[in-house]
Amino acid sequence: MTTIRPSSDAHERVAGADWPALTEELNEHGCAPTPRLLTAAQCRAVAALYEETGRFRSTIDMARYRFGSGEYRYFDHPLPEPVSTLREAFYPRLLPIARDWAAKLGRPAPWPDTLAQWLDMCHEAGQRKPTPILLRYGAGDWNALHRDLYGDLVFPLQVVIGLDAAGGDYTGGEFLLVEQRPRAQSRGTSTVLRQGHGLVFTTRDRPVRSARGWSTAPVRHGVSTVRSGTRRTLGLVFHDAA
Repeated sequence: MTTIRPSSDAHERVAGADWPALTEELNEHGCAPTPRLLTAAQCRAVAALYEETGRFRSTIDMARYRFGSGEYRYFDHPLPEPVSTLREAFYPRLLPIARDWAAKLGRPAPWPDTLAQWLDMCHEAGQRKPTPILLRYGAGDWNALHRDLYGDLVFPLQVVIGLDAAGGDYTGGEFLLVEQRPRAQSRGTSTVLRQGHGLVFTTRDRPVRSARGWSTAPVRHGVSTVRSGTRRTLGLVFHDAA
């Protein structure tokens, strides 16, 4: 079984991000890159977990469900390091943004101060399945535009972390975000994930300014076709699944 050195510095790495600038970019674009979160060695160790099937509760063949082409696996409890630590580190940093967005859209903001309290709420509502995932794409694989909702209780932001080196381990496979603008054409954003770096992005929708104040812009995300090599990523969703 793969052993990953505990990421005791994960909280410091997340806290060390320029959160005012990151928040501004999220408000402007619906996504924002983070500084390095994992070393190259940690990335390789997390990616290697994919072969340890006992760590996962489910494997999804994307082509079978017409989600695109490729495969991903949902972690089971207990979540391994540094997955659990990164999830815990990000939640309090993303919480003020989530609450601000809810206020702008006139929605409830049900998220408590800690991830543990929020997951307890999910579990009480019947959403008990862990949602962090490892995704693996080979040449020719891609991910259709979608949202990661999983139940009625939803956290509006999530994080994806690149585990392989773009341009070296693989080519293509850009992260795609498509936003449906109010009374306008959709807007697309393409991002190359750097190894060990994260991208914070919108789970379902976000507030955008309009002539009437704030409007809801639905958002979907996906992955462009991988042209060569293998692309693996770690996905951190902050609500559990039904």
